[in-house]
Amino acid sequence: VQLQAFGGGLVQAGASLRLSCAASGRTFSNYVMGWFRQAPGKEREFVAAISRTGGSSYYAGSVKGRFTISRDNANNAVYLQMNSLKPEDTSVYVCAACGKVGGSLEHEYEYDYWGQGTLVTVSS
Repeated sequence: VQLQAFGGGLVQAGASLRLSCAASGRTFSNYVMGWFRQAPGKEREFVAAISRTGGSSYYAGSVKGRFTISRDNANNAVYLQMNSLKPEDTSVYVCAACGKVGGSLEHEYEYDYWGQGTLVTVSS
């Protein structure tokens, strides 16, 4: 699976931004999709994941209630709607695909394919 994230940018605190991730190469609906982020000088961290059908979603505590993950299997895309952005959300956001069954979905090693990131910068 080839993945490409886009939609990042520079926004002010409190603003909203929607990230997209386009997938190609394999049957998109066979994969759980996730978003991770990495801030400067920090380790990559889990943000959100969504089940193959889109019926279930999972969030890191730091973004729950502010971010929403969704997917469009017909168009091979996954999205991350980010509301009420904070300066601490500043990171490179990366989408990833997991072909395995089970697991917490919060760990990098659970994912098989990774895309290029998109930078989100939130100013105070």
